[in-house]
Amino acid sequence: MKTIYTFISVIFLMYSCSTDRLNTGYTTVEVIQTSRSGDKLQSVGSYPLNTSGKSDVPAITLCLDSSCQQILGFGGSFTESAAYLINNLPEDKQNEVLEAYFSPAGAAYSLTRTHINSCDFSLKNYSYASIEGDTQLKHFSIEEDRDDLIPLIKNAMRIGGAEFKIIASPWTAPPWMKENNRWNGGSLKHEYYATWALYFSKYIHSYRQEGIEIWGVTVENEPLGNGDQWESMIFSPTDMRDFVKMFLGPQFEKERISSKILIYDQNRDHLEHWANEILSDADAAKFIWGTAVHWYSSTIDWYPESLNRIHDRFPEKQLLHTEGCIDSEVPVWQDDDWYWRKEATDWGYDWAPEDDKPLHPKYVPVYRYARDMIGGLNSWLTGWIDWNLVLNKQGGPNHASNWCIAPVIVDSESNEVYYTPLYYTMCHFSKYIRPDALRIGIKSDIPDLMVTAFKNKTKNLVIVMLNQGKNQQDYRLELAGRSVNLNIPGQSIQTLNIL
Repeated sequence: MKTIYTFISVIFLMYSCSTDRLNTGYTTVEVIQTSRSGDKLQSVGSYPLNTSGKSDVPAITLCLDSSCQQILGFGGSFTESAAYLINNLPEDKQNEVLEAYFSPAGAAYSLTRTHINSCDFSLKNYSYASIEGDTQLKHFSIEEDRDDLIPLIKNAMRIGGAEFKIIASPWTAPPWMKENNRWNGGSLKHEYYATWALYFSKYIHSYRQEGIEIWGVTVENEPLGNGDQWESMIFSPTDMRDFVKMFLGPQFEKERISSKILIYDQNRDHLEHWANEILSDADAAKFIWGTAVHWYSSTIDWYPESLNRIHDRFPEKQLLHTEGCIDSEVPVWQDDDWYWRKEATDWGYDWAPEDDKPLHPKYVPVYRYARDMIGGLNSWLTGWIDWNLVLNKQGGPNHASNWCIAPVIVDSESNEVYYTPLYYTMCHFSKYIRPDALRIGIKSDIPDLMVTAFKNKTKNLVIVMLNQGKNQQDYRLELAGRSVNLNIPGQSIQTLNIL
């Protein structure tokens, strides 16, 4: 981790901050905090920015004359499993959970994801075209989504002040379109490339008829596969490039579908190979908004070098994190402190090849979330989408027994809802860094403190920082000749809202 921290501190120091005493209009810093000691998105005070205040305390300096990427949003995923659980809660609890996620008073999620056909977090395997040989998709139907998934999305849209974009991803085409004729594994037959492209447009039109707009799609969730454990479909980079270039892009163009197309949609360790192969083809790239990534290749590394290199090579294409969760774990019920302890393991702790084991040590769940978001944002991610909105005490329901943890856990027998520390961690980003915010430069004298900063369209500035150490860290916030002395407790996340 030392090399990663060194890298990120160098990134901070690259910015050249103006030292002029500008009249920026910013006068007050509100401090919001979540900590192992018990704070949960707690406002711990508002402090004036003064024209004096120089001291020997290390500084965090905002660079208003430097701006980077524009933010798309933060949020979580509508899965059939989450929908089934939420829709079976009493009505007041349903509203409570959706308010907690989508209202401005809650997490104010602005970016979400859902699945095309079934995924591992569905109650069963299903597709929207079950009749073999129906290449024109005359019998295409999203009926399977009407019980749980569509009602959940519509209920979320009805929350006062809710405003979010939806990205949809397929885990697999119907088995009859695949060379192995199975839900798990196998690749799409080339003879069905045109049908599969039509499938995307049928899905987008069908959801639009329900009043649900699909902002974007990824070509395939995890095209490298998942060991054939649940729904999956294999693509090579060249196959995905050709599918987008010759079928999906032209299909969207023909039907004037404005939904964005994202490629890859898997772990960052293979990001460069895929992005270079596909985006370097101008005929494919013209249809592509950006590249989607996941985090499961490491519990400690957010791959800043890879993210930065791809941004530098293709600066007009966006990078977006579309899935991450505490995987291969049964949720820990109502033990907040577990989420702050270095006890969680992932799939790779047991199953990764020996050479990759160092990438999968035990980790602190809260730190992994905050570290990945701060590090990723500082390396050009435009947003971050969590996986399931809600799971049960087993970490499901999941037809593949692939148990995971969500920020909100429900006890389906007692209808009790548990907001884990991961929920509050997400809030530090989603609630305060709003769509269209610009990341701004920041210079930190504290290498072990992870920091990122933004300017919202409403002009307020937002800093999010993570202190993984056990001790309080004193610091001085510097902004255009004004400053204030503050501190962040050990083992905590802090958001500064500068007004």
